[in-house]
Amino acid sequence: MTKQESLALWQDCLRGEQRAQRKLYDLFSHSLYLICLRYARDHQEAKDMLQEGFVKIFQDLHQFDADKGGLYTWMRRVAINACLQYLRKNRNNWVSLTKEEFDPGYSEMMMEADENQTRRLLAYLQKLPEGYRIVFNLHVMEGYTHQEIAEWLGISPNTSKSQLFKAKSMLRKWLDRQAKSITGSKMALVK
Repeated sequence: MTKQESLALWQDCLRGEQRAQRKLYDLFSHSLYLICLRYARDHQEAKDMLQEGFVKIFQDLHQFDADKGGLYTWMRRVAINACLQYLRKNRNNWVSLTKEEFDPGYSEMMMEADENQTRRLLAYLQKLPEGYRIVFNLHVMEGYTHQEIAEWLGISPNTSKSQLFKAKSMLRKWLDRQAKSITGSKMALVK
């Protein structure tokens, strides 16, 4: 979709045209759902987050500023905010940790995964404690700094770093265990 097409669609949505609102939903719901799924514990929670995200998107369409970026970029940020608000509203069990060493060289983990690995990794992400999962998503997947994450979540930057470190450690452990079980089963087939 070109920038002009997205601006025309945005203007039609602002006028309350249901056809345009449906088109906006159809065009972007899948990619926004995948974002919600990374913050959720399961598919149903992701659907709830997506619904709240679209309610907020349609309520706040007048706040979109095309000079500051594209429509999808704005919608993505609104969806992430909706996910965080959903989590705050429905659960109040943020993980708080002390300062620990931070491992900065591990953010390329998602880039080279094939579809099956991505599905498994998503399942592992959903098993992470909520605080770890949120910080991992915001930093690794969305590219926010620890300072930005700290301000958003009301935690310190060191807590953000610590939670990211713990999330990566847990993911590495699970992925290593999975790799060993696959290697072990292949070795058993050879014997």
